[in-house]
Order: sequence, then C-alpha cells, then structure tokens
Amino acid sequence: MTPLEHALARWLEALAVKALARSTITMRRRCLKEFIVWCAERGIESPDQVTRSVIERYQRHLYYYRFPESTTKNGRKVGLGQPLSLRTQHLYLSTLTVFFGWLTRQRWIAANPATELDLPKTPRHLPREALTVDEIERILAATADAGELGLRDRAIIETLYATGIRSFECAQLTVYDVDTQNGTLRVNEGKGRKDRVVPIGERACGWIEKYTSDLRPKLLIDANERTLFLSYRGAPMTNTTLGMIVRSYFQQVGVTKPGACHLFRHAMATEMLNNGADIHHIQLMLGHSSLNTTTVYTHVSMAKLREVYERTHPAKATRMATTVADAAALFASLDAEQDVDDAAA
Repeated sequence: MTPLEHALARWLEALAVKALARSTITMRRRCLKEFIVWCAERGIESPDQVTRSVIERYQRHLYYYRFPESTTKNGRKVGLGQPLSLRTQHLYLSTLTVFFGWLTRQRWIAANPATELDLPKTPRHLPREALTVDEIERILAATADAGELGLRDRAIIETLYATGIRSFECAQLTVYDVDTQNGTLRVNEGKGRKDRVVPIGERACGWIEKYTSDLRPKLLIDANERTLFLSYRGAPMTNTTLGMIVRSYFQQVGVTKPGACHLFRHAMATEMLNNGADIHHIQLMLGHSSLNTTTVYTHVSMAKLREVYERTHPAKATRMATTVADAAALFASLDAEQDVDDAAA
C-alpha cells in the first residue's frame, strides 16, 4: 500500500466515524482511487509529492479525457469519444480539495495544494424533459401485462409518482413506513440522513395495500424481512434495480426520455407547481434543505406562464382588478417581512 493509498484509507475511516452516508463515502472513494491510479502512472505515491502543479495537470487530464467505449446509463449513451461532464469534473476536483484539506488539518502535509484551484463552473440546467401525465398513465397501465410482478411494479411507480421520493429512499422503505389509513409515508435517513414524512395519495395507498396483501407474502422468504418492495427472490432491491424496472416500462410504451425513477420526482414537483402549490410545500415534499435546489422545478408550462402574465402584467388590458383589501393585505405582509429583517439587522 502506497502512502497515498494509506492516507485514503484513513480519510475514509474518518468519514465513516462522522457517520457520512454510505453512498457519499463510496463516491469519494471512487473519485480518489481514480486520482491515485493517475498519480501512480506518473511515479507519485506520497501525499507530499502532490503539488498544485500536479493537481492542475490532473484537471487538464479530466478535461481532455474521452470515454473509450460506449455504455448506456439511464437510457443515455455515453462513450465513443465523449468527454466527462463539467459536473463530473467538478466532483472529482472538489473531492481532492476536501481530501487534501483533511490531510493538512491532520498534519500529514504542510499545506493544501488544492486550496486555490479554480473549479469548473457547473451549469444549472432545467430538467431535460418532464414526463407528461399521459405518459405516466401509459407507463402505469403497462404493468398490467407483466404478470404477478407487475402488481409490485405498479405499487413502486405509484409510490414514486405520488410522493416524489428518491429511488434509494423508495428501495429502503419498510412495511412500517407507509400508513395507508392516514395517507402518509415516512422516509428514514433520506439524503443527508434526514427523516421526513410526506403525504401519499389514495390511489397509491390502494396499490400498496393490494401488493402487500396479494403478492408480498408470496415473495417473502425470511419472515423477519421488513423491506416493503422485494425482488422475485424475496430480497430487498437496490435503487439500481428499481431504475432498471422503471426503464423497462419506458421502453415498452415508447418513452425515450433519459432517466428513470427520478423523472417521476420531476413530474410530481412540476405538476404540483403548475396546479398552484406553494414552492415551500414542494420543498418539504422533496426533502430539500434549500429553496435553491427546488427552484429547478419552476419550469412551469408556457400556458401557465401566459395565464399569469395575462392576469397580472400591468401592460395587459385583461389584467385582474385588485381590491383595496387585497392590496392592504399584501402591503401588510410586506411590512411584517421588513420588520423581521430590521430586527435581524
């Protein structure tokens, strides 16, 4: 084991002690191993051999890197000479910054060589394409042709669409997390290890009840297994497996949009927003700690945008009249907000 590999093992141990999510630790391990392999090819084996110049060379390597083979990821083809995305480059480099920062604090090295590294700016794109309600209904209907497991798949997709939870959050649901009587679903240790409770609709509850009564007992092998959605072997499923299942229904009904489970999260947030939901409520549903994350879903339809424009823009003759009471309430709320700001100043 080289000094760099030893330092990586110690850092990963420190992350585990701090109770970081397993997925975060796995991602950081992968990023650092790529860097260590690159360093080894150039005779660099110790942390104190890594200078700012070395990291800048690695940054150029990431920029010019091209995939040697074609692979498929979430319905998209990558490879065949394609570069790493700016987001991926940023991830690899920011991981180095954190790693060498930890080494500096632990006195393994005198200074962090990545401190002043200029990270690539990651573009903040709107979701490429959201699923339409018609597409979702066709996907749901396709589960009827999948035999007994189609019942499980219908319950999974209904859950994803009804609640907007992430695929890994869905995969780790237990039989105790869904309260079909009260219409609530509990997410345990979601992203950032945060718990939350979200509402779930009657239709989704109905399909979950049917799955748990008619099919889950047949799949169950271990009586102590509490995971809600089981594979045909009676074992818990990974979020990757969920993605493959969902993607197979996309292909059956001719939906070619890239992505899988996450598209139902996008669809839920978009439809709720278009139908008048407050963005703060959507934030709570999605488990976002910041509105900056939720605003990616504010790509409302042009029809909705034009409706609001026609109703509110002062240049439009058809604008809605505002009563004195409405105006008073509006300005009172603004005054209250200003009072809060003044008190905090």
